[in-house]
Amino acid sequence: MIRDGLAGHERDHFDWPLFIGAVLIGVLGVINLYSATSVYSGARAELYISQVYWLFVGGILGGILVAIDYRHLERLGYILYTFGVFSLALVFVLAKDVRGSARWIEFGSFRFQPSEFMKVFLVIALAKYLHDDPRNEGRTLRDLAIPAALTGVPALLVLKQPDLGTASILTLVFLTIAAMTRLRWKSIALFLGTVVAAAPIVWTYVLLPYQRDRVTVFLNPEGDLLRRGWHAYNSRVAIGDGGVFGSGYLKGTQNQFLFLPDQYTDFPFPVFAEEWGFAGTVLLVSIYAFLSLWGIRIASQAKDRFGAVLGVGCSAILFWHALINMGMTSGVLPVVGVTLPLFSYGGSSVTTVMVALALLMSVSVRRYSGVPSLDRL
Repeated sequence: MIRDGLAGHERDHFDWPLFIGAVLIGVLGVINLYSATSVYSGARAELYISQVYWLFVGGILGGILVAIDYRHLERLGYILYTFGVFSLALVFVLAKDVRGSARWIEFGSFRFQPSEFMKVFLVIALAKYLHDDPRNEGRTLRDLAIPAALTGVPALLVLKQPDLGTASILTLVFLTIAAMTRLRWKSIALFLGTVVAAAPIVWTYVLLPYQRDRVTVFLNPEGDLLRRGWHAYNSRVAIGDGGVFGSGYLKGTQNQFLFLPDQYTDFPFPVFAEEWGFAGTVLLVSIYAFLSLWGIRIASQAKDRFGAVLGVGCSAILFWHALINMGMTSGVLPVVGVTLPLFSYGGSSVTTVMVALALLMSVSVRRYSGVPSLDRL
């Protein structure tokens, strides 16, 4: 279906490594989700079926995006961004409070999380801005003021929900793109100094008490194992129980005896690590690393600046999600609400990742078409 929508020379350059890597992650994710929900009965036990459905929907949407030249999205960059910001504002009117957070807009039985789609909308908007910017020499912080503002608006709205994890992803995606824009070293030093100086203010006035608790638990993991440290502790136990080759599929005790909380959303990685061990974990990490690096390679070969920024941004979405989720579940980062791409259950999350991968594919199959552009980020 995807291949039929492409021109002949574009079909010849179909990116099989990217496609196979995405398929492997999706298949492993469904297998892992079945195990993570096998201890439940009722609707939760059928979540893996819903995940397959969302992968199918995401695949169809991705196929449409691949068939359409990614450069057409440039004209829609600010329109999509505005729609995304409007949806984030609408959350405060329509969303229902779930465990202290209001993140989902519901229409009957259907619900979606605007902050997930905002990640892609932000990348497209930043790509359009930098494509229209004629500067090629080293940029200063002042030159990045508008992209920073484009990022700050949705990040603050998401932080207000509150959703520190997604706000962090939006910020990290912007910083990744900014790092690729030949930023001057003096500007980098000034930025890092500002971050260090602002840290106490953020800690005192921006972070909520439960968010500060997560950082405290990270710094002192043994301080409150039965309450605030329960998630992180049992996650580390599950990973350690996996050993070299794992305890076997559907045989992970931390998962089967429900010691792992949210094992089908925020904590699917410990389920996989316990059942497949170090060997399986290396395989999974290698696939994520390959897709992230392959995305940067695609960006470096893009024919225009819009495609280059699009490639970097979509790769950053995948990379930071995987790094933060696996980092927080293994105890090297504080616990935040960040999903593992195509492993964590969720229609909005799955669709967003599939769209990001489709945009990478669109840039990749067209990197040999048209007139090469001399400019880059």
